[in-house]
Amino acid sequence: MQGKTLHRNVILTGFTSFFTDISSEMIYPLLQAFVAMILTAHKALLGPVLGIIEGIAESTASLTKVFSGYFSDRLQKRKPSTIAGYGASALAKFLFLLASLGWYMVLLARFFDRIGKGIRTAPRDALISDSTAKDRQGRAFGFQRGMDFAGAAIGSIICYFLVLHFLDPLSGNLKDMESYYLIFMISIIPAIIGVGFLFFIREKGISGYVKTQAAKAGAGKPAFKPSLNIRTYPKTLQIFFLAQGIFTLGNSTNQFLLLRSMTLGTVLSMVILMYLVFNAVSSVLSPVFGSISDRVGRKRVLLIGYSLYALIYMAFGFISAQTQVLLWLFWPLYGVYYALTEGVEKAFVAGLAPAASRGTALGFFHTITGIGLLPASIIAGVLFMLAPQAPFLFGGGMALLAVLIILLFVRKN
Repeated sequence: MQGKTLHRNVILTGFTSFFTDISSEMIYPLLQAFVAMILTAHKALLGPVLGIIEGIAESTASLTKVFSGYFSDRLQKRKPSTIAGYGASALAKFLFLLASLGWYMVLLARFFDRIGKGIRTAPRDALISDSTAKDRQGRAFGFQRGMDFAGAAIGSIICYFLVLHFLDPLSGNLKDMESYYLIFMISIIPAIIGVGFLFFIREKGISGYVKTQAAKAGAGKPAFKPSLNIRTYPKTLQIFFLAQGIFTLGNSTNQFLLLRSMTLGTVLSMVILMYLVFNAVSSVLSPVFGSISDRVGRKRVLLIGYSLYALIYMAFGFISAQTQVLLWLFWPLYGVYYALTEGVEKAFVAGLAPAASRGTALGFFHTITGIGLLPASIIAGVLFMLAPQAPFLFGGGMALLAVLIILLFVRKN
């Protein structure tokens, strides 16, 4: 587990993430346009409805993340929860086919998809951490996120060519609901393939490794047991969780970035291409920045990432229809932000958490960021309805506040 090569469990979960994100990103760039078609007679409600769908789906489902991580710590079994979570997300995509009944079916589809993510995320991340030496955690999580974004890029490519086939040049949207349904059906195939890789994971030996690490970290101290009381965790970790909560209030769903791009006059196919570039940049750079964080420290990399986010979000607020060509610059930079933070955040939390409660701590991290998405998305939806640039200026401000807290109060890791 401590060798120079990545553990087989890290590689297998990477392939699962790859195929799952192919599936997810065939759907995700289309959601705002899909909901817009459903709400044809009520276009003024598009912003609030998108905020409700994404906010409820992400936030309520995130409550499962900490408990899933906690039970995986108690049982020292990560594999069953990981398989169950990915399986639930694959099955949830069938609910998109019932969207003709109303936008609330899109909400249900997204909700159960996120429930699956809530079940799997903390145990999967704990599995990666358990299978990797501490000084290589950044590389391992960077690889996992890189595979995520690689799958997202492939999914976006497939989505782009399918959209070109069904695109209505007059409306800039797909021709009809049936076109969306066909794409959703195709997306289920890679999701099922992704689940298959998880059955080859081997957990044997992980429990002993975790116990050894815990013994080294706590020699002469009482053993730390898995705890759902966040106050029992190191102060540095608690402060980081606080900063994450503040950051998340301004970090609304990416659907608003996609919607902003379209309202500036960009057709759906071009928006998907921009989203593809974003994913490609994230895929290439995530392993790079993960490895860099192993050498220079997680805090430094995260501060750069959050600062970049603030600048990009504010740029989305100030851009106009006349300068929309700049979107081709801002979307790739947004991918750089993801590469700087997504895997590094998890390595940062895993490094600060007690070894025996690593899954629970990662669950807390995902739950805090997930719960914040409900008010964040609702706030963004209301602000977008009042002024399209407002949610992006608000998001940039919250990011700068989080940067200040981490810079002053979170010690290096």
